[in-house]
Amino acid sequence: MQTSLRGIAEKAAKQKEYRFRNLFMMLTVENLLYCWKYINKKATPGVDRIDAQTYGENLLANITALIASVKSKSYRARLVLRKYIPKLNSKLRPLGIPSIADKLLQCAVSRILEAIYEQDFLPFSYGYRPMRSAHDALRELSEKLRSGIYLYVVEADIKGFFDNINHGLLLEMLKKRIDDKPFLNLIEKWLKAGILDTNGMVIDPATGTPQGGIVSPILANVYLHYALDVWFEEVVKPLCRGEVYLCRYADDFVCLFQYESDAQRYYEELHKRLETYGLELATEKTKIIPFSRYSKDINGKKPSFEFLSFEFRWGKNRWGKPMINRRTSRKKYKASIANFTKWIQENRNIRIGELLSTLKAKLRGYYNYYGLRCNSKSLADFYYQTNKILFKWLNRRSQRKSYNWDGFTKLLQDFKIPRPQICKNF
Repeated sequence: MQTSLRGIAEKAAKQKEYRFRNLFMMLTVENLLYCWKYINKKATPGVDRIDAQTYGENLLANITALIASVKSKSYRARLVLRKYIPKLNSKLRPLGIPSIADKLLQCAVSRILEAIYEQDFLPFSYGYRPMRSAHDALRELSEKLRSGIYLYVVEADIKGFFDNINHGLLLEMLKKRIDDKPFLNLIEKWLKAGILDTNGMVIDPATGTPQGGIVSPILANVYLHYALDVWFEEVVKPLCRGEVYLCRYADDFVCLFQYESDAQRYYEELHKRLETYGLELATEKTKIIPFSRYSKDINGKKPSFEFLSFEFRWGKNRWGKPMINRRTSRKKYKASIANFTKWIQENRNIRIGELLSTLKAKLRGYYNYYGLRCNSKSLADFYYQTNKILFKWLNRRSQRKSYNWDGFTKLLQDFKIPRPQICKNF
């Protein structure tokens, strides 16, 4: 951490009610030059079609001009380029792509916000935070469930969270810690920046912050910190008769309860609480689940819930003792197979060495995330299915088949294609 940010962090930790001033003055040429190393140099360019390589050719001049416009109050946020990525349910997820100059400025602002709010964020919040990962959230949640104390789970899903963040409420939240009008005005410009849609239309957003913007994650965390986390810690927990635990990763969260009455009251109040902040729960995905080693659903099966692409369910180990089973969510598993199929269809004709090198990287990334204890069967299924798909499409590179199964197996061995492995033993 830079020395100036460390000073801010220390003051924020010691003085919880302090409102920071002169943050705008920290947006300097030197600061942005430091932030340049955090910019993804391979990212898609924004509406101005200037990529990182082009911008970096005259980096000092470009940053100097950018800071001059910011200090003279002539800076205007560029339109955000909108792209869509497909989801498994045939819907599209919108992503916002700011210009490279806006990304750089947002990076500097997000680092300042991070220094302040990392001292305020609560321990059960994991998403978009330094030194915290999805695996940390999964580890903590698993340990709580294994204790056997928590018998009910409230599984919740916020409908279109990033699109429904209320700008006015967000700025009021920021004012609790920031007393710097030019700094807040800069953030407001990004919130109000027009969005250039794929059909050429410009959308002026009344709510929300575009997914894809560098400053969006920290703003989303600030919003849910006040809307959900603080309310849970200061209001919900003291009113509960038994033990209760919240685990949140960005807008994905679950809550564990010892008693059903506490879970029912939280479920009812959660709807009302989020509505006051312009947020809505997806009713079909929000429910109370009895979750003990003895619970069974109407079909006589063990109840389950999903969190961070994993399905949690009580089961038994090889010695017949109760344990928490975690396997890849069926929805995410199907999405991974579909994405792999699309990738191999589009790349099957490239050189075999390059193709298999990329395959190795993809498999390692998959194992690194999904390679949790108890998930070996799902990993083995994924490996088997990807081999079948690869074998099928490699044999369609030409009119004649390139491999029989023995030759294909030897190819995998020669290129040392990684087999499934458990990478996280918790």
